[in-house]
Amino acid sequence: MLVLDTDGLPAADRYEALRTVVAREGGVDVVEEDEPAPTMWKRLEVWHIGPLTLFDTRGTGARFVRSYRKTRRELVDTVSIMTQAEGFGTGAYGCDGYQRRLGPDGVGLSPHMVASHEYGWSGTGRSVAFSLDIAHLALPVDTVRAAVPLLHHSPVEPLLVQHIRGLRRHADRFSGGPEAEALAAATVHLTRALIVSAAGDDPTRREVARETLFTRVLAYLRAHLTEPDLTPQRVARAHGISVRTLYRLCEEGGLSLEKWVIRRRLEGAREDLAAAEQAHRTVEAIARSWGFAHPAHFSRRFRETYGTSPSEWRRHSRDDLSRRAAPPP
Repeated sequence: MLVLDTDGLPAADRYEALRTVVAREGGVDVVEEDEPAPTMWKRLEVWHIGPLTLFDTRGTGARFVRSYRKTRRELVDTVSIMTQAEGFGTGAYGCDGYQRRLGPDGVGLSPHMVASHEYGWSGTGRSVAFSLDIAHLALPVDTVRAAVPLLHHSPVEPLLVQHIRGLRRHADRFSGGPEAEALAAATVHLTRALIVSAAGDDPTRREVARETLFTRVLAYLRAHLTEPDLTPQRVARAHGISVRTLYRLCEEGGLSLEKWVIRRRLEGAREDLAAAEQAHRTVEAIARSWGFAHPAHFSRRFRETYGTSPSEWRRHSRDDLSRRAAPPP
């Protein structure tokens, strides 16, 4: 949901509008803009997905600060996870004295109840972040705080980054939808796994690893979905389990591993075939980009699933786009 777009405001009102919105939505104390009011711009969108609040902030260079004093005054016991969107350079993240340059493959963690934090970028930037009450993590505050400087050591970090991007892409559909609680639970599980894998003690790490294994497997599958060598053996090896255990885990989770992968790949290819910006690519190229090494196999599975060939689906989609784009008679 769009909560601010400064392009529609007079230059004299932009700073104050931004400060008001980020203070209300994110509890930010200080906003420092790189650009003067006539050339600065910000666009902020916010969604509520179960217990999560998801933020998408983009625009000219800025620095956002939330102080420990403000957090204590408002009695806020929340945790935020920040990411820098792909194609928007590097962000500057700081929490509890720790500083990190945050690229598109990393996350920043801020436990608000024990620390101040800041985030920003130079030039044109974009951050996708979420916050939730720390109670949902069911982890000691000290464990959360200890993880802050260690996240880049965790193999879960890239999985959570990809998960957050997926949430953002479909946020309008997920927000308030029937899948909101399940998606929020998966996000909490991945966040717990990230924190504990970076800083947890052995008993806690083992417990959380067991609890979050299925969620981490699904996140791994989504992150590597387009890679042709995404085999059960590779997935099992990445999680330190046997292939038999992997299949049992998926069965208990209510899915067939191979069928799930094929269906997600087909869905992605189907979207690309219908997309106007993908019109220059061949059907075979799109199929290969979604992990289908053999065009004949892709065509057969596509027809079995959707009742039409990939070429027919693309032609139908183009015709439909043309009809919708045509001016009324």
